[in-house]
Amino acid sequence: MPGHRNGHHTQPATAQRDKPRQQEPSPAPQEKKQSQVNVGQVERVVSAGAGLLLALLGLTRRSPAGVAVAALGAGLVYRGATGHCPIYGALGVDTSGPDPDRKGVAPGRGVHVIRAITIEKSPEELYAFWRRFDNLPRFMRHLESVTEDGGKSRWVAKAPAPVGTVAWDAELTADEQGKQIGWRSLPGATVATEGTVRFHRATGDRGTVVRVDLRYDPPGGTLGSWLAWLFGEEPSLQVAEDLRRFKQLMETGEISGTEGQPAHRRF
Repeated sequence: MPGHRNGHHTQPATAQRDKPRQQEPSPAPQEKKQSQVNVGQVERVVSAGAGLLLALLGLTRRSPAGVAVAALGAGLVYRGATGHCPIYGALGVDTSGPDPDRKGVAPGRGVHVIRAITIEKSPEELYAFWRRFDNLPRFMRHLESVTEDGGKSRWVAKAPAPVGTVAWDAELTADEQGKQIGWRSLPGATVATEGTVRFHRATGDRGTVVRVDLRYDPPGGTLGSWLAWLFGEEPSLQVAEDLRRFKQLMETGEISGTEGQPAHRRF
């Protein structure tokens, strides 16, 4: 009989072959979100504030240069508002959170400043004054206070507008009486910093050469450093001015008042 062969039942042939399954298109590789946050909070505030200032400045100048400045300002406002920097994204940089384990400044980041000055005092006297960290705000104008507890210290400094102030903790890395003092910020610091100050006798016993070697990651990163330079607070000039004030304080006992500020007496 039809449908039987050698006693075995066979299924009648289907009139129509099953349609082959249509292969679903493989999902496109997920693109990295352009809105991914890769800019730290302090840097975002600096970007937004500086961008707004530049945008307003550019709009007041009815010229191609003014348009370019306004566009730059708009880009910085976007950077601050979204927390995303396309340049950081392309370079694989992410400053949105501090490294919980790193002390000091990460390799390849921050600002490096080296400055020296000769002061007509002995290395021992200069070392002793600097080693008392609460003396530092007396000649470092960007510092508001430094408090020390054992080998750790708490630093509070003025930051470029509109941040106001920033604070961080640091530890000693070197302490040789009359020779050098070294320090670095602790993990999680808002401002990553490290440096040394060395004291050695000048040639001919004409005082002491004080040499500062400083590295730090300012609020706003490299952008913050650039903006500080733009608004007259370039880091290397700050350090040079601080050393000049240190020299005046140690040699004369006071710092001449400037910009309406009273003199600061040493004794």
